[in-house]
Amino acid sequence: MDTRTGFLISQIKQVQARVFQKLLVESGVEEFNGPQGHILYVLWQADGVPIVELSKKTGLAKNTLTAMLGRLEDSGLITREAHATDKRQSLIVLTKKARSLKGKYDEVSERMNEIFYQGFTEKEALRMDSYLDRILENLEKSEQQKK
Repeated sequence: MDTRTGFLISQIKQVQARVFQKLLVESGVEEFNGPQGHILYVLWQADGVPIVELSKKTGLAKNTLTAMLGRLEDSGLITREAHATDKRQSLIVLTKKARSLKGKYDEVSERMNEIFYQGFTEKEALRMDSYLDRILENLEKSEQQKK
């Protein structure tokens, strides 16, 4: 196994973040940045979730997530609402403004996929996705074993 793999993945993540941010700006999305978009993406899939669940789904530490949610709230993209049955929990809920930005985000994401898989055949892209899924599954298993 090549020891460069972790380094390459780290580089890909850094360059991807810069390219994604550039694409957001080019498409006129100024309301949020790439990392905030990741949080919104999760909420677009399932709105009204507790911070603990959002932390798991985004992979962000709760303290990091809390700070980012504050900025999203200040931008008018999310609100915090009391849980109906557990008043100790607050739910993170998208605003109408955030919901209206999903289409632009989806366009940017589609463009990002085109960049990722430029020069790949459809079969190669599907194979790559399956390899990445396996890597993620392996990492998640390892993470669970450490707890």
